[in-house]
Amino acid sequence: MMVEKNLIKALECRMEILRYSQSSIKTYKNTISAFLTDFYPTKAKDITKERIEKYIHYKITKKNISQSFQKQLIATISLFYKEVMHTNFKLAHLYPKRIERKLPPVLSTIEVKKIIESIDNLKHKAIISTIYGGGLRLSEVINLKKTDIDSKRMVIRITNAKGKKDREVMLSEKLLLLLRSYFLVFHPSLWLFEGQSTKRYSPRSVQQIFKKALMKVKINKPASVHTLRHSFATHLLESGIDIRIIQELLGHASIKTTQLYTHLTEKIRKNVKSPIENIL
Repeated sequence: MMVEKNLIKALECRMEILRYSQSSIKTYKNTISAFLTDFYPTKAKDITKERIEKYIHYKITKKNISQSFQKQLIATISLFYKEVMHTNFKLAHLYPKRIERKLPPVLSTIEVKKIIESIDNLKHKAIISTIYGGGLRLSEVINLKKTDIDSKRMVIRITNAKGKKDREVMLSEKLLLLLRSYFLVFHPSLWLFEGQSTKRYSPRSVQQIFKKALMKVKINKPASVHTLRHSFATHLLESGIDIRIIQELLGHASIKTTQLYTHLTEKIRKNVKSPIENIL
């Protein structure tokens, strides 16, 4: 099956000109490739707005796609037709109107401690500790350079993160000691965490490290590496850190995104007493 690869390449070029991040470009390319494959042998130029609407309905009702993927799919199709096919399909009415609010799993501080302590490999321990210690995304930790660790100011610099934004997060003294031990053994040249041939560490390998640690300490929560970031934010909120500071540390553009963590804090919920306490 041959999809129109020249059009996918054209989308990639346009997104590079528009300064999209490489991770976004990869996601959009994969999404539009699947879209064109589903319509094969119909050419992209022959796909109508009405057929796109039916396609989205099919993906929702038959393939049970999530709201987040629905939004991603519509955004990809819209950008593809606007920038590559020069057709401005108006698809805003296909976006979900009701906001899907699924609370992500969160690990307790005891569970995070067990996970980190279960990892014997020094590099692996340093990677997982850095993710949790700074509330980093997986893409952010593998893109860290060794020069991003500023021990004088005790911060970690995250450059060109999601939304093309730079930010700084705190560098724990204990994390710094761990990273120094790691440096002495592994001597990274450019990237803070390097895989084979001094290339950046692979995201899949990091996920495998975390998954193996979860199994080792017998934690059955549906957790992923990103759960460490959720846990970081929740634990800061529970310790009394202002939510706007947490927003800045996480690099959220909107406070609404950060406010999700107010629903996850066990300590805050436990401190809220029912008004019946004043009656009975």
